[in-house]
Amino acid sequence: MASFTLILDPYNGVTINKDKLPNAKDSFEFNLELLIKEIEKRRNLIWIYVPIEKSDFIPVCVKYGFFFHSCDEDYVLLVKRLKENAIVPTAANHTLGVGAVVINEKDELLVIKEKISTIGYKLPGGHIDNAEQISTAVVREVYEETGIDVEFESIISLGHFYPHQFHKSNLYILCLAKPLSHKINILDTDEIIDAKWVAVDKYLNDEKVLAYSKAIVNAALKYKGLKLDNNTLSHIKKDIELFFPLEK
Repeated sequence: MASFTLILDPYNGVTINKDKLPNAKDSFEFNLELLIKEIEKRRNLIWIYVPIEKSDFIPVCVKYGFFFHSCDEDYVLLVKRLKENAIVPTAANHTLGVGAVVINEKDELLVIKEKISTIGYKLPGGHIDNAEQISTAVVREVYEETGIDVEFESIISLGHFYPHQFHKSNLYILCLAKPLSHKINILDTDEIIDAKWVAVDKYLNDEKVLAYSKAIVNAALKYKGLKLDNNTLSHIKKDIELFFPLEK
């Protein structure tokens, strides 16, 4: 009997516990072959996360019919179909980004200029980190790029862009955020060369500003967007953000 520790999944598959893999490649191959014979008639899939320090196990997996599914900087996830028509869940096929419309009590809009940009000033924003909430990412990105503290208010736009980095799609979520401070202090000086408050009307009439950015600002002025409601699924023990339309 194979000595792996297994975790069952909803697709009638098993995942080999990466924390209890043998150290020797020969031992790993021996147990992998045993496991396949033991469960091939009862299960649909076998998953294995191969940590980078044991990357010599990857050719062994490929030898027994595993193929690449996804990866991160310290592992590769491989999967093997034990049944021909077994469903393999799709790997992540997009990146996530977030931007912010921040307007102060003087009707001034917070904007930034990136080092790599060939256009004028744009709305602050950037990538959402792994496991990071949308509302948290908005606050973080605005603070890193401008030094301004903000409070998330609502989602006002969702954009889908393809192709993007690594031949994936990109979902870009534009949010309305309330400024809690005024003094600009750029922290991300590697990417941002300037940040400033500019009159909303002046920004909307600037020929150097992309039509996309103007459309976002106009939407923020006209609509209240989608509000955050985390109470609906509070019984589920996961990090969840739900957004619903705000009443006029």
